Amino acid sequence: MPYDDSPPPTRRARPLSVAAALAAVCLTAAGCGGGPEADGAGAASPRPGADAASRAAPTPSVPASPSDSGSDSDSGSDSGSGSAKPLPKGPLTGRTVVIDPGHNPGNRDHTREINEKVDIGTGHKECDTTGTSTDDGYAEARFTLDVSHRLRTLLEAEGALVRLTHDADRPFGPCIDERARIGNEAKADAVVSVHADGSAVGNRGFHVILPAGVKGGGADTSKIVKSSADLGARIAGHFARTTGSAPSNYVGGNTGLDTRNDLGGLNLSTVPKVFVECGNMRDPKDAALLTSASWRQKAAQGLADGITGYLKG
Repeated sequence: MPYDDSPPPTRRARPLSVAAALAAVCLTAAGCGGGPEADGAGAASPRPGADAASRAAPTPSVPASPSDSGSDSDSGSDSGSGSAKPLPKGPLTGRTVVIDPGHNPGNRDHTREINEKVDIGTGHKECDTTGTSTDDGYAEARFTLDVSHRLRTLLEAEGALVRLTHDADRPFGPCIDERARIGNEAKADAVVSVHADGSAVGNRGFHVILPAGVKGGGADTSKIVKSSADLGARIAGHFARTTGSAPSNYVGGNTGLDTRNDLGGLNLSTVPKVFVECGNMRDPKDAALLTSASWRQKAAQGLADGITGYLKG
């Protein structure tokens, strides 16, 4: 399935159908490839419960951690799950975007809590996982927060109201069901869950996970499948062009897009939502990118451009 690499249009048009969104796309980047995923978590394949998140903890919250930098210097960002500062007027004024940083740095200290099962509509899955890391110990949870901070800054500059599902401001989590609920209750125009994969060496590249048509229990994605596919196609195209990374060479048939029905964060969403696996942390070449602050800025820009293109129609 191809993905959209076209520049965002300058004026609002009617939302694209999936067929239209995926018919007019082109692949312009060459480079990376990625690693098998599990539940969008970035743990070695198969990855149990990767889209997992954690329910609110009863213990006192801890201060928000600043963005981590990996091997390079970090960009400044505000702490907290939402910005209180006045937003500039821009093309995204009036639009709401929820960013879901995969995992939580504190998850590793709360394995009992994150292993508890939650209802994902079609079954039950772990609340969350710890995520993966590079061989040098750069944790996926640190990566996702850093990229999410950068993405928030870019979207707010365009006038969007941005909310994070968490900002390391709680001991663990939130669980996958709560992460979905945060986007739903915000009536978000788009939700993007940021991840990095954890697969075998030689598996490289990024991929965007789209929700499959799921209906059962508390899950019903029938109203968001097409819009989420449009969002994912636009993100994939802009991410490839901006970062120089190629679509995954191990998931999605080199399209950069993968459809799944086993992720609670997607199954329980009632608003357009996708997961983005930015690369494979277990591959040395991808890890060199993911630990670079300058590359993470490009990753955030690619995500922001894709979201903007989708919201502008």
